[in-house]
Amino acid sequence: MAFSLDKQGISVAEIYRNPSPAFLYEAALRFEKGSTISSTGALIAYSGKKTGRSPTDKRVVDEPEVRDDIWWGSVNIKLDPQSFLINRERAIDYLNTRERLYVIDGYAGWDAQYQQKIRVVCARAYHALFMHNMLIRPTPAQLETFGEPDYVIYNGGAFPANRHTAGMTSTTSVDLSFARREFVILGTEYAGEMKKGVFTIMNYLMPKQGVLSMHCSATQARDGSDTSILFGLSGTGKTTLSADPKRLLLGDDEHCWTDQGVFNIEGGCYAKVIKLSKEQEPDIWNSLQFGAVLENVKYEQTSHLVDFDDTSLTENTRGSYILDSIPNAKLPAVGGHPKNVIFLTADAFGVLPPVSKLTPGQAMYHYISGYTAKVAGTEQGVKDPEPTFSACFGGPFLVWHPTKYAELLAEKL
Repeated sequence: MAFSLDKQGISVAEIYRNPSPAFLYEAALRFEKGSTISSTGALIAYSGKKTGRSPTDKRVVDEPEVRDDIWWGSVNIKLDPQSFLINRERAIDYLNTRERLYVIDGYAGWDAQYQQKIRVVCARAYHALFMHNMLIRPTPAQLETFGEPDYVIYNGGAFPANRHTAGMTSTTSVDLSFARREFVILGTEYAGEMKKGVFTIMNYLMPKQGVLSMHCSATQARDGSDTSILFGLSGTGKTTLSADPKRLLLGDDEHCWTDQGVFNIEGGCYAKVIKLSKEQEPDIWNSLQFGAVLENVKYEQTSHLVDFDDTSLTENTRGSYILDSIPNAKLPAVGGHPKNVIFLTADAFGVLPPVSKLTPGQAMYHYISGYTAKVAGTEQGVKDPEPTFSACFGGPFLVWHPTKYAELLAEKL
């Protein structure tokens, strides 16, 4: 039976479901201006005007099913259901004007008990390859029996939101409806919005089941004797420190802590590559080969050698690659209960000592307050380090009140 998006109201003739990286390379090179191949074989792509997340344009639909659960405010800004439907129709109308679309079906969560089926519908091969890397990739047999997804992401990011739609403050809108199980992107082509959309979904669903979702990296001793988790806001070193050749990598950014242990939410890594060097970060450097995506980087025109020191487009240059490309990755990405819990703080203003050992009470305080600094480029408009208090070291992605996550952490500790 031919694959179809008729249920979603999409009737484009050419729909490519889970195409290979080679197919997506060819499509990006043919149809997406500026796309090219780096000297190491990675796809170089550009996200346009937006080179970081747009947290002030994120909306959560105010629906009876979730109204009493959501931590409403500057992180989760209310959107009325009618405005969501307008934005959804706008994205679908845009997608229907495209000659070709890409669908990526994959999973969020390596633990089958908590796994979510995610479908991404997008118009850019760059976005499709990015989510091919970041979701857990189904086997051909799993894809055959994938069925209906739990959540659908409609990425119409090349088309703007209408500023006159109620609740819009710009031409960018990133909207999540838990009741409809849909996520709509308008007015931004930054691929990280899709990744963090999935994380936001898991940040709601997991605590409902007594599972702590965490903005952290995780590693395990090679003999399996201990697991460590490293919390931190984007750009504080989670990915760099987790790429430790002496330990097994579970993941670099998003995890959950269950009664059985820790599992990674993702199937790939999304590393900052500003000032990347082979000597300092060999595993990340070596992962930026065929199949990887290099985002918003500059390169030498004839050799295609990437200049990782060039920040003329953004300081938030990024590389996306599959977990399998890290030689010491542990697959499936599931580990035991952590013996070490580390908080990484970008203390740009010298408030804290370099290293501190915390009591459980101190750990709860710092987890709730989340003192750190926003690193340049990770969000639109952030040019220099800015001190901030980011609850649970992942404030922009929390859905419940921070105490919900803190109570779960206290139980685990």
